[in-house]
Amino acid sequence: MDKPTVLITSASGRIGKELVARMAAEAAFNIRACSHSSTNSAMLTALGADEVVHFDLNDDETWPGALDGVSAVYSASLDPMLEGHLGFSTELGRRADQLSHVVRISCMGADTNTASYDAAKHASRVGAGIPLMLQHYWWGERALIDAGVPLTVLRNNFFMNHLLKTDCDTIDREGWFSNPLGDARNSFVSTRDIAEAAAVVLHEGPERHADKFYDLTGPEPQTMAEIAEDLGRAMGKSLEYRAQSLQDFERDFGSTRAEFFEYLSNGFYCRCSPDFYNLTGHKPTSYFDYLTTAGMSGETGLDELWQGNLWKKGEDAMEAAAQLDGEAS
Repeated sequence: MDKPTVLITSASGRIGKELVARMAAEAAFNIRACSHSSTNSAMLTALGADEVVHFDLNDDETWPGALDGVSAVYSASLDPMLEGHLGFSTELGRRADQLSHVVRISCMGADTNTASYDAAKHASRVGAGIPLMLQHYWWGERALIDAGVPLTVLRNNFFMNHLLKTDCDTIDREGWFSNPLGDARNSFVSTRDIAEAAAVVLHEGPERHADKFYDLTGPEPQTMAEIAEDLGRAMGKSLEYRAQSLQDFERDFGSTRAEFFEYLSNGFYCRCSPDFYNLTGHKPTSYFDYLTTAGMSGETGLDELWQGNLWKKGEDAMEAAAQLDGEAS
């Protein structure tokens, strides 16, 4: 009997690589890995992908070849790719009879369908709304719900590997990093845990996980001083956290990212969810263990720290996406 085919979008990303390796180890699916660049083909094949296809959320001509014969989809996209994801979700809806399961990567707090919040009300400050990035993640979920596909959503805390990427130069050369989070505690989540949860959900299938929404976090909430201590211990050097004002942070990275960090600094991401344990049977990965041990793709968290970064100082990576109209979406 032929194995079902799973399409893994963003396969060369942090979660995607780990998911390819995990799915290959189980050997229950034919793995079709998506890549925007042909330079990733050899790496994805080495991790266990059966096929590597060119795929671009902003080019709908690449979608039919990627989706041909697919029964399950792992859907992930960078924040600025929201508009492409919304269009791709519509295409998945057209293929609802073909698809048995879609697993979407989202963010904790994107929960209009499972909770009751008003996007115009921010719980921490009068007059402030829910951060636009969280609204965007909800739009991404809603597009798939409206498409009518059997859906599982993994709503993740802030990724461990994203936390300090903007500070790699000062960490390496000068031994310090800065951001506005200070003493606020956040239960940052490792990308390998997200991949493990996605693999479990895909293997166990829609019978068990369709129309379910899981919050994934780390095992403990940590302050920036504790993060500095863990990273310094992993690197074998002393590291210093330097507090930064929210105003300076917004000047560096734009208002959309800054309002999300305000959300983080007010304790909304401090809680530790049991969902990862309930899916996998073990605790989430701690920050220090993430940094010092390799996942199934062969990379440690320290390896990931130095690889690529969407957020560049002096640039607003969300400027275009911030212009999207949620109602029109």
